[in-house]
Amino acid sequence: MSLIAAVIYGPDDDCDGLLAEVAHGWMARGHSVAGVVQINAGASCADLDMELEVLGSGRRISICQDLGAGSVGACRLDPTGLAEAAAAVREAIGRPVDAVLINKFGRMEAEGGGLVAEIGAAVAAGLPLVVGVPRRFTAAWDAFAGGMDVKLACDRAAVDGWWAQARLAASVA
Repeated sequence: MSLIAAVIYGPDDDCDGLLAEVAHGWMARGHSVAGVVQINAGASCADLDMELEVLGSGRRISICQDLGAGSVGACRLDPTGLAEAAAAVREAIGRPVDAVLINKFGRMEAEGGGLVAEIGAAVAAGLPLVVGVPRRFTAAWDAFAGGMDVKLACDRAAVDGWWAQARLAASVA
């Protein structure tokens, strides 16, 4: 039983919504969950305002930078916001938690940055970990995870089924 779950998703899947729903559901049932989920809202920052919700605290961190009208197709990810989120995740992983959710293994992580150190810290701590992985970054994820993960569909039943097994495996370890 792998304690690492990669939720593989495509452009038509709402992985952000799924992971937020999963995290809030687990917390409502009394589980301590660390990490971040992405909340997409508003119409600022071009077409989409992206924020990360720090699980457990509810704090929101903007990860979107407005690059202006001439930047169509450019990456709007704000590295300062991402660094702030990474610090919050590192701090949370240092406390007793039942699981860690990370919204995305995206371009920054595929290049060795972003939240890759926090993903590694959760694995090193032996914590059940769920990571959203866009289909286009599956090869980079596979190289990073080294076969230590289980791949899940972007589906609540798949994630909850994995969670039930991971909780049992974590309690035995």
